[in-house]
Amino acid sequence: MEQINTLKQEALEQIQQAASLKELNDLRIAFLGKKGSIQALMKEMKNLPKEEKPAFGAMINTLKQEVAEALEQQKSNLEELEMQKQIESEKIDITLPGRQFELGNKHPLITVLEELEDLFIGLGYQVIEGSDIVNDEYCFERANIPKDHPARAMQDSLYIDPEWLLRTHTTALQMKVLEENAPKLPIKVVCPGKVYRKDDDDATHSHQFMQMEGLVIAEKVTLADLKGTLEFMAKKLFGQDRQIRFRPSYFPFTEPSVEVDVSCHICGGKGCPTCKGTGWIEILGAGEVHPNVLKMAGYDPEVCSGFAFGVGIERVAMLKYGIDDIRHFYTNDLRFNKQFKRYE
Repeated sequence: MEQINTLKQEALEQIQQAASLKELNDLRIAFLGKKGSIQALMKEMKNLPKEEKPAFGAMINTLKQEVAEALEQQKSNLEELEMQKQIESEKIDITLPGRQFELGNKHPLITVLEELEDLFIGLGYQVIEGSDIVNDEYCFERANIPKDHPARAMQDSLYIDPEWLLRTHTTALQMKVLEENAPKLPIKVVCPGKVYRKDDDDATHSHQFMQMEGLVIAEKVTLADLKGTLEFMAKKLFGQDRQIRFRPSYFPFTEPSVEVDVSCHICGGKGCPTCKGTGWIEILGAGEVHPNVLKMAGYDPEVCSGFAFGVGIERVAMLKYGIDDIRHFYTNDLRFNKQFKRYE
């Protein structure tokens, strides 16, 4: 009896002090295994008198049951403790600020392009887009620029082969529109897109830039209609107090041709560094569509007339937002782009 009580006390104390599941399993083997302490105690039964064996066997069974229950209880305690440790190590502190997910914003060129498209759609124009690769005939010859024309040297074009090139202007789209609709009237289209020229890369020039050309063909279209359209555009883009002026110029596909200036939105026309003291800023070229262009497309210049203009999207964006270098538009610097969220 004394051995049983001593073993029981020893077993329960060690089980209670077990600090890990491995240690607990070692105790299970030590006390309940085939070579364990309790099994060794059972072997003493053969040395007892016959009348004491039943009581001794009952006490051994009770001991085994109590040790097994203590092992299970301690196992449950240790598993719960392990679970608490895991929860503590993996818990999320919801009092900390969460991760900020930023929404992107439009590129300033896209903002200006969409503003121009909305403006001209409101005036009844149709937006026409097309491939960046065009045929020489539609890029130049249909625009009254034959192969030996000196204006081709000014374009310094990027040819893929003798007949195909990266468009130097979106005029090629206008020539297609004229041909496909002749002799239908009226025609009112704007043609936005990228254009490419072999040019120096500096603060005001790039080998690629975005352009929007406009074309109107109808009966009795004059420079007065062109001026009214461009003045409306300037006021929408730069403010209601803007004025425009025409200066004589030369473009092969228009006659007469004009350079168009807008009064400086920085100084209000008084003169400042932005406008080089003149009070005016050049924004685009325009003119009355040349009769030869109309004839080649299948129109009679005695019946109809029209105007065309071409505006650089980068130029408008630089003036509108005070950007000093055209290369900023193409460096993919998010710090630059994030400045324009307030304009959307």
